[in-house]
Amino acid sequence: MELRLISVGKVREKFYRQGVEEYIKRLRPYIKVTLLDGLDYRISPRAREAELAEARRKEADKVLSIIKSSEVLIVLDQKGRSATSEELAVLLERCRQQGKTRLNLVIGGPTGVSARLKDRADYLLSLSQLTFPHQLAVLIAAEQLYRAFTILHFHPYHK
Repeated sequence: MELRLISVGKVREKFYRQGVEEYIKRLRPYIKVTLLDGLDYRISPRAREAELAEARRKEADKVLSIIKSSEVLIVLDQKGRSATSEELAVLLERCRQQGKTRLNLVIGGPTGVSARLKDRADYLLSLSQLTFPHQLAVLIAAEQLYRAFTILHFHPYHK
């Protein structure tokens, strides 16, 4: 199984990028992992709701164009189901046991995630009830993926 971490927005800040890359490096002994970022649609800071909805639609089109129907799609959304690190590990293991070729974890952009992307999602999860800056959410997701794989492999990192 492969893992693709998809960040609609670009991880621009050096310290966030370094953190994400560190967790991806740590994940590689467990799973083939790639980061795909920068799929966002540029809009004006004063964009109205119609423009925001159009941006979400175009971002969803980009994401969905690269995901095959046989692949697992996990979308992180503030209204998704909260899961513990242990529950995330169980979910990842379940996907592996089902023989899925690739697992895609998507972090939406600053305008949120379109309903179409949520509808396609196999799992809709939330990192927290708190709101994080986009780049920090990517870093947290990368760390939680690493934590989940260390749980599955009985590594002491989680303790």
